Amino acid sequence: MLLRFLIPVFILIAGAIAAWRLGIPAESPKPQPAPPLVMKTEVVQLQRSDYPVRLESQGSVRAHYTTTITPQVEGIVIAIHERFEDGAFFAKDAILAELDPADFQLAVATAESRLARAEAVLIQEEARAKQARLNWQDLGYDEAPSDLVLRVPQLKEAKSGVAAAQADLAQALRNLERTKIRAPFDGRVQRREVGLGQAVGASTPLGQVFATDFAEIRLPLTPRQLEFVRLPSRPDDPALEVVLTDALGGKNSTQWKASLVRTEGAIDESSRELFVIARIEDPFGLISGQPPLRIGQPVRASIQGVVLKEVFVLPRHALRGVNRVYLVERPQNSIRRILVDPVWTTTEELVVRDGLEAGQWLSVTRLPYAPDGAPVEPIESQAAASPSPASKF
Repeated sequence: MLLRFLIPVFILIAGAIAAWRLGIPAESPKPQPAPPLVMKTEVVQLQRSDYPVRLESQGSVRAHYTTTITPQVEGIVIAIHERFEDGAFFAKDAILAELDPADFQLAVATAESRLARAEAVLIQEEARAKQARLNWQDLGYDEAPSDLVLRVPQLKEAKSGVAAAQADLAQALRNLERTKIRAPFDGRVQRREVGLGQAVGASTPLGQVFATDFAEIRLPLTPRQLEFVRLPSRPDDPALEVVLTDALGGKNSTQWKASLVRTEGAIDESSRELFVIARIEDPFGLISGQPPLRIGQPVRASIQGVVLKEVFVLPRHALRGVNRVYLVERPQNSIRRILVDPVWTTTEELVVRDGLEAGQWLSVTRLPYAPDGAPVEPIESQAAASPSPASKF
């Protein structure tokens, strides 16, 4: 009976103790310090070096001589040679076309006849003048004979007649020779405008031709670029090296060597650019065998500029924002963000003169978030920044 009474009492006591224990607030866990996150970054050691500037520009190839072929005499076109077809090459003095020579051959024969008659008159007058002097001496006159006695005026007239006849013959021969239309220089036909059987005058255009010994490219330079190049301004100034590449696209990687030989005398009023003239020898590869350039072909030009002395050359992918780079401070290996003022930039590089020191480590890895003082693990790069062969501002 007593046991049946004590069991509920024990149950109530145990429940009260359990409720009391559950009401005691649990102690919150103490936060444990997280280990610092150390980012890895590739670094290059900065060194000063000399940097050759290359100016980028572009233009189109043009012939330095473009001429309209016209005849010097009129006539009928009776022959057109294959070297006078569109795109054909020709040498200086090569015959391009021929006019009917019949009328001019007749003029030559007529001039030769007039010359023969004039020469006969001259011979006769010389004989008469000689005989007149002998007759004067035979008559025993003491005074000198006059010019009329010696037939001096008649002799001069005969000599002038010979000279005029010779000039007429020479003119007739020149006109006959001009029936053969000859090339004025080594060149190439741009466009032929005449056909067989066509009657042409002394000023009728027969076609357009251009010279092939060298070509020119007109290249614009901005005021900023002009600060970094020494342009030739006098005839005896040395030419600057220019490297040309095709701007038509595709996979043409051919380079052509050219020379910047002169500048134009005025700055373009609309763009404020100065145009310079580059010259390329043998543009069609007739001598060198190189792939040809074509008149009107657009090309990119890399022009030799000045050499920047004792500067730092930074890879462009090291930039973090506008002109901001990350340095890795030693020995603590922490990030320091600084602003740089580049004196020259390209699509691949920045050239900096001030604000950096030789031997500093430059971070070249893109870090997601790196405030000043952030710890990093530097990994020294095997490739150092170096000037590229062509650059632009």
